[in-house]
Amino acid sequence: MAIIIRFIVIALIIYLFYRLLRYVFDPKRKFDAAVESKSYYFFDDVQNVRKNFFITLRGAIFEGEKYLGTTDDAFEVVSIFVWAEDPAKLQGFTKEDFHFLEKEIRMNYPNAAINWKNPIEQLMKSETGA
Repeated sequence: MAIIIRFIVIALIIYLFYRLLRYVFDPKRKFDAAVESKSYYFFDDVQNVRKNFFITLRGAIFEGEKYLGTTDDAFEVVSIFVWAEDPAKLQGFTKEDFHFLEKEIRMNYPNAAINWKNPIEQLMKSETGA
């Protein structure tokens, strides 16, 4: 009987340790923490084209929708539409910030055409100094 209780206690300790590790390394938790601290974080499942990706930068949350297509030699993500979840949080953002986001997206999806939805699209299309 004592051996069974020891086995149950050891199994419980291993299970709790496993759950703690999963919590600490959970990307969604890291994303939420980055939103709160107004830092940068890219949250994406690169292997799953059907799942949108999320980016946070300076407290603003951006969502990107991926579209699969063909390149010269494979099926890859060829088009991405990105928008801000709350356009009011874009105050203070510059073109350089969006160029940084494009660069980060291209690291995972080099063959994709990145399209921004309004109001970011208008900023990106406007000429400098106009």
